[in-house]
Amino acid sequence: MHCVEVRDHIMIAHSYKGEVFGPAQALHGATFVVDAAFLAETLDENGIVIDIGRAHEILKSVLGPLNYKNLDAIPGFAGKNTTTEFLTKHIHDRLADAARDGKLGRDGRQLKAIRVTISESHVARAWYEAPLWPSA
Repeated sequence: MHCVEVRDHIMIAHSYKGEVFGPAQALHGATFVVDAAFLAETLDENGIVIDIGRAHEILKSVLGPLNYKNLDAIPGFAGKNTTTEFLTKHIHDRLADAARDGKLGRDGRQLKAIRVTISESHVARAWYEAPLWPSA
C-alpha cells in the first residue's frame, strides 16, 4: 500500500459533558496537529498517490471552519462532545468527500482509504481510518 500524508494544525476551544472528563468539562483550549494519510494500492500514471499540494489545500479548507473557534458554538456540533476521536471522523468524512469527487489530482476510485490522526500532545493521539468505497 502506498501512502501520502499531509499535516496542518488547529487551535480550538471546547468543553465536554460527563463526569468522565473531570476538569475538561470546563471550557479549555487545545492545539491539535492533524495528519491526513491517503492510501492507494498503486501509483497513478504520474507515479503519485495524490497531488500533495492539492491534499494540503483540501486539508486546510476542511480545518479552516474549526481553527480559532469555540467548537461548542458550532451549530453542527451542538450537544456533542467534540473529543479528539469525534474530530478525527469529522475531518475524515470531509476529506473523503473531496477524494471521491476527484479533487486530489487523481480519480477517487483509485484511492483505497484515508486515515486522519490528531495529536493532542507528544504523548497522546487518536485516529480514524476507513475505506473510501464499500467492498465489492
